[in-house]
Amino acid sequence: MNSPLLNKLLSSKAGVASFILRAPIGLILAAHGAQKLFSWFGGYGLEGTGQWMASIGMTPGYLMALLAGSAEFFGGLALLLGLLTRPAAVVAAFTMVVAILSVHISNGLFMANNGYEYALTLLVALIVLAVQGGGSFSLDNVLSKKLNN
Repeated sequence: MNSPLLNKLLSSKAGVASFILRAPIGLILAAHGAQKLFSWFGGYGLEGTGQWMASIGMTPGYLMALLAGSAEFFGGLALLLGLLTRPAAVVAAFTMVVAILSVHISNGLFMANNGYEYALTLLVALIVLAVQGGGSFSLDNVLSKKLNN
């Protein structure tokens, strides 16, 4: 089966550099999502994160926590594996835009003031991954080769 859209989605000429970017970004996002979803790593879980999100005007808070946590956790795992790298990066990038605009922008740039510098850095890295794809060391690459045989 050779689907042009699926082939374009999975194929990448990025080489191993994509893995070097994907691995830490995927781990970081998955850990942040696990905080929101499962209360791991000192997180507040869905209830606590949902209450906080509702308190800043993101309602319904529980649903917003579920969406943000899922985008980060599952998107992070997908990035780590290089599985559907481009869609995972786009969804995670959208989540970073929401975080920047709803939480961090009013605090200025620097992280020391809860600013947007870290979320912006993640956003830029995710845009790069959305453009370049999973690279040679990814499940996307394995699937792409199978599709073209």
